[in-house]
Amino acid sequence: MANASKTPPPANSRAAMQMRLAEKYKDYRHVWVFIEMERGRVHPVSWELLGEGRKLANDLGVELGAVVLGPRCEATKAVIGETYHYGADVCYICEDPLLTDYRNEPYTRALTDLVNKYQPEILLLGATPLGRDLAGAVATTLQTGLTADATELKIAEDKSLAATRPTFGGTLLCTIHTLNHRPQMATVRPRVMAMPEPDRTRHGRMVWHSLRMVEADIVTKVLEFVSDRQSDKANLAYADIVVAGGLGLQSAANLALVQRLAAALGGEWGVTRPLVQKGWAPPERQIGQTGNTIRPRLYIAAGISGAIQHRVGVEGADLIVAINTDPEAKIFDFAHLGVVADAVKVLPALTEAFARRLTSPEPAI
Repeated sequence: MANASKTPPPANSRAAMQMRLAEKYKDYRHVWVFIEMERGRVHPVSWELLGEGRKLANDLGVELGAVVLGPRCEATKAVIGETYHYGADVCYICEDPLLTDYRNEPYTRALTDLVNKYQPEILLLGATPLGRDLAGAVATTLQTGLTADATELKIAEDKSLAATRPTFGGTLLCTIHTLNHRPQMATVRPRVMAMPEPDRTRHGRMVWHSLRMVEADIVTKVLEFVSDRQSDKANLAYADIVVAGGLGLQSAANLALVQRLAAALGGEWGVTRPLVQKGWAPPERQIGQTGNTIRPRLYIAAGISGAIQHRVGVEGADLIVAINTDPEAKIFDFAHLGVVADAVKVLPALTEAFARRLTSPEPAI
């Protein structure tokens, strides 16, 4: 009986390409999440990403690593412990006075040196102003791909990272694979991923790294630190209640109806992209893939059609109430409750009803 032998796949086939890539990047393992920390305070998106990174690491059968950069102090020490509670197996730590405040050069050096030394296959960062600045610099330095503002992360059949994001102005969703370079990088906006429940019993190991830079190597200098808490900026991403308006409001003056209802409910107010483009509201109030992603307990959408880029930014809400005159509006496809009516007429009635209900004393039992 003749001996059977496996026939190798054609050199130009997908299977052959996968085999070559697997051999080329066999030393790249594990999933990493950059922990965004300023003045000892961690941006919540980092914990959200650890929760998502835990799923990816489990699917690949590898470790989940957290990267903590900052000064040596008690606050940094506390953050290291928290990374294990949110799912990390190992924490890569670079402590140095030069990392006290975020500056692109030392942070890029620290993170790229860590990646080159320990070779993670996936690196995730928050799509915050800090995270976007750092991710772009790190990806450029490492000459790898970067999927920005991903809304979904999965491990594909070929074990690559499948990062999905809206494209063409939010009209389509595309899934991006970085096949020919490592690490596979992606940024994810706050509130896109669910916040995981911390497990206070979890512990992990620590890996220390030296920065090997001096102040003279850094062009930028920090003159002053101004906390967001000292500004009047909107905090839509972490609001429990959000009321937003779209073109169905008909005029800029009617935006006040949205603001009054939000005030009555003790929530935040926002708008869709067309209203920002018209100059009716500042960009910081925009909700959607190209604005703020939100996950409130209650979201009231007034006069909003529900285009895909808006849907991506709000579908994580616990309860979506949509008000629109068009019964065929796309927003009714994903809203939990729908009201087919003129938002300009419904909003004042809702404001009055909520104000009366919230200010009236509780009935005696």
